[in-house]
Amino acid sequence: MNEQRSGADIPSKSDVPNVGGWRDRAPHHSMAFRMHHRVRNTVIYVLVATLVFVGTAAAATFLDINSTIENGEVRIIPQKGQKEAELVDPNAGKSIELLVLGQDTRDGADNAAIGGGGDTSEGSHQADTTMVVQISADRSYINLVSIPRDSLVDAPSCETSKGTMSAQYNVMFNSVFANGYTTGDDLASAASCTVNAVNSLTGLNIQNFIVVDFNGLKDMINAIGGVKICIPSDVKDPYTGLNLAKGLHQLDGLSATQYARTRYSMGDGSDVQRTTRQQYLIKQLLQQALDKNIFTHTSELYQLAKSALKSLNISHGLADTATLAGLAMSLKNLNVSHVYTRTLPVVTAPNDPNRVVWDSSADQLWAKMREGKPFIEETQQSTDNGNQDSSNNDANQQDSADQNNAQQTPQNNAQQTPQNTKVAEGVEKTPDGRYIDTATGGVIDTETGAVQDANTGQVLGISEAYLNNVVCPVQ
Repeated sequence: MNEQRSGADIPSKSDVPNVGGWRDRAPHHSMAFRMHHRVRNTVIYVLVATLVFVGTAAAATFLDINSTIENGEVRIIPQKGQKEAELVDPNAGKSIELLVLGQDTRDGADNAAIGGGGDTSEGSHQADTTMVVQISADRSYINLVSIPRDSLVDAPSCETSKGTMSAQYNVMFNSVFANGYTTGDDLASAASCTVNAVNSLTGLNIQNFIVVDFNGLKDMINAIGGVKICIPSDVKDPYTGLNLAKGLHQLDGLSATQYARTRYSMGDGSDVQRTTRQQYLIKQLLQQALDKNIFTHTSELYQLAKSALKSLNISHGLADTATLAGLAMSLKNLNVSHVYTRTLPVVTAPNDPNRVVWDSSADQLWAKMREGKPFIEETQQSTDNGNQDSSNNDANQQDSADQNNAQQTPQNNAQQTPQNTKVAEGVEKTPDGRYIDTATGGVIDTETGAVQDANTGQVLGISEAYLNNVVCPVQ
């Protein structure tokens, strides 16, 4: 057994200089020890004070952000047979689906100034923009589908804050939001009824939403320092006041918001083509945020978050500081080329030439989302590219053989099939001068950048590769 020593025999740390930590008494027999100890104490006190200050500042920032989030939190109203939505875990390894709603309102001086349309629109609540967003489980890609506001749909009944809203048939999609607001008299009813309608129409199980208005979008863009937008043709819109010449522009929040809202003065004036410009704006904003490393630079992320959160209304499942911060960090390595944007395929409504209905091919997009698959599967794309490269090599070899035998068989030259020319990553030019989006095979409208199905003419989305590399090449 070890021999026990009395307390008197064991020297205390206070009796040994520089052993007992920052509470040590300074030794009295040495000036060097006294000076060193005083300096060390001073440094430690400063460090402790600094840590306390930083900790307090961090806590204050957290509370500041958290308070802003709580002020903008909106509960999603459970529909029949549904439970209350749970808080999203950004690190659970699951895909996240949400509805992004751009609220067309003139309430408030700032929204009225951006929206145009006069004072008669005040108090009106419409879903000017609706996007279904799916963030993949591994955070390697995002699927995004824009639903045209003018599309006619059948919407089921839904629960609001003031009772049940009856089912609606053959109504414009954006009216679901407006009627939900009118029935329930709040944003929760409007957004919840829209989510319920989308789930019914698509077979998805969306549990969360984010609502933003004109002024909120403007503030977010200003917080990130504006955004680069390529304008493929001159635009002068008397409704929003947007006036831009063809070319690359660094737009501030106001101009970028006007760009997102402009309809009749760009392209064919359709809501469908306007959705493609909104998709382009989102991808340009995301690219700029990634280029600036905003997701990893705390101060800039804080400024962006503060600006954004003031103008966002977020459903309960996402309205949490740790959840949003975790989600932002999980996306810091996202490649913007893996943000797959699509506009829902539509055709002219049979009974109304001014409206559209969802085409049967729309379910191909929803099926991809239900199965948790990207709209463009990289393995397949790589295989296709490999086959294309192989075909090109074979064609080049054949061209050489034809040239060698040209004198003997000149008719071979006439039988050769002209090859497309790659002009940018994702864009090819055909011998007859058309531009092709290689991801979809669609034809690119040179006046707008919109991608159209080669057979049906339906708008599939927008080619940012064409806009950024052909129309406005960045040096």
